[in-house]
Amino acid sequence: MSEHLLGLRTVIYPAPDLAAATAWWTGFLGSPPYFDQPFYVGFDVGGYELGLLPDADPSEGAQVYWGVEDVPAAVARAVEHGCAVHTQPTAVGEGIVTAVVRRPDGTILGFIDNPNFAPA
Repeated sequence: MSEHLLGLRTVIYPAPDLAAATAWWTGFLGSPPYFDQPFYVGFDVGGYELGLLPDADPSEGAQVYWGVEDVPAAVARAVEHGCAVHTQPTAVGEGIVTAVVRRPDGTILGFIDNPNFAPA
């Protein structure tokens, strides 16, 4: 089975100081987040997700999630191509499933199936 990337969906920035990061992005974007919890803050930017994650590792930089129809299949295909599983496919709420693999060069690659996402 061939797994196709459906396009970019989400970028998540590490935010060790979540309050400061939320304030900065709110000012920069000119609008508040649509989702604001101690474990995650999400902004809608042109129909795409800009997330802030307080427990993400800043040394790994921003995490990009590519849309796929089947996250476990995308992970399996990535593993077939030399990747290691970084985070297993996980349901994160509202039907959304994510996973992250580490590519052979050490960089990370995220997959997301978000049935609530409707490209413009």
